[in-house]
Amino acid sequence: MSILAAPPGKPEAVAADDGELTVAPTRHPWRWVTGGVALVLVAQFVHGLATNPGWDWPAFADYVTASSVLAALKVTLELTLWGTLLGFFLGIWLAIGRLSKNPVLQVISWTYVWAFRSIPLIVQLLFWFNLAYLYKQVSLGIPFGPEFVRFDTNNVISGFTAAVIGLALHQAAYSAEIIRAGIISVDQGQCEAAKALGLPWRRQFFTVIAPQAMRGILPNAANEVISLFKGTSIVSTMAIAELFYQVQVIFGRNGRVVPLLMVATVWYIVLTSVLNVVQYYIERHYAQGSVRELPPTPWQRVRAAYTDIRAKAAAR
Repeated sequence: MSILAAPPGKPEAVAADDGELTVAPTRHPWRWVTGGVALVLVAQFVHGLATNPGWDWPAFADYVTASSVLAALKVTLELTLWGTLLGFFLGIWLAIGRLSKNPVLQVISWTYVWAFRSIPLIVQLLFWFNLAYLYKQVSLGIPFGPEFVRFDTNNVISGFTAAVIGLALHQAAYSAEIIRAGIISVDQGQCEAAKALGLPWRRQFFTVIAPQAMRGILPNAANEVISLFKGTSIVSTMAIAELFYQVQVIFGRNGRVVPLLMVATVWYIVLTSVLNVVQYYIERHYAQGSVRELPPTPWQRVRAAYTDIRAKAAAR
C-alpha cells in the first residue's frame, strides 16, 4: 500500500493492495487543542457564575419576575413598538422624498436625515421633554391663520409621549436610509422590465421592486429595531419607569447592584433572541424568490435528525 502526496490541508489518497484508491482524512490536531482550550475557558466562566456568591442568584430569582420589573418591561416594549412603527412609517416617506425628482422634497428629506443623525439621541429626548420651555401652549388651526384649539404643552406632551416622539424621529432618520438603500439595490433592469410589461406604477413597486428590496432592507431594519429596544434604556434620564430605570430604583434601595443588573441583562437577552427568531422567519419568507429551494429551518433539521436516528435504529 502506498500513500500519494497531497497538498497541505487536503485529504491524502491512499493506494490499497488491490490497486484501488481510498481517501484518508487529514488530521488536524491543533483544532482539537484549540477547541479543548475554549471549552476549558467556557467551563471556568460557567463555574464562576454558579459558585461566586457575588452574583447573588437568589436575589436575581426574587426580582426577575417581580411585578415592578414586569411593569417596567411592558413600558420598554411599548416604547420599542411605538418608536418602530412611527419611525419606519416616517422613514418610508423620507426615503420616497429622497428618491423623488422633486428638488424641494429631496432637500427637506436630506436635511432631516442629516440633522437627526447628527444630534445625539439623549439631546433629542431631553429637548422634547423640555419643550414647554419654548412653547407654553400647542394650538391647532390654519397655518399663519386663526387657531381652533389650544392645549397646554405639559398636558399634551407627557414624559412617555416625549420619549416616543424622540425615539420615533431619531429612528426615522436611520430607517429612511435603510429603506432607500434597499430600493436602489434593486437592479435597474427589473424596473425597466416591469415598465415594458405595461404594469401600473403601484403594481411595479409592490410586486417587483418591494419584494426584492425587502431582502436588503430586513437585516439592517432588524438591527435597528434591536438597537432601539436596547436604546430605550436611555430614557431613564427622563425618569420614565422603563426596565433599566426600574432596576436602578430597586438596587438604589437595597444595594444589590449585580443581581439587579443581571435581571435587566437577562430580559434584554431573552427579548432580543425573540426578535432574532422573528427576523429569521421574515427573511426566510422574502428569500423565496432568490433561491430554488429554501434551506431547512432549525426545527426542520432537528426533526430530520430525529427521523434519521429512528430509521437507523429500526434498521438494526
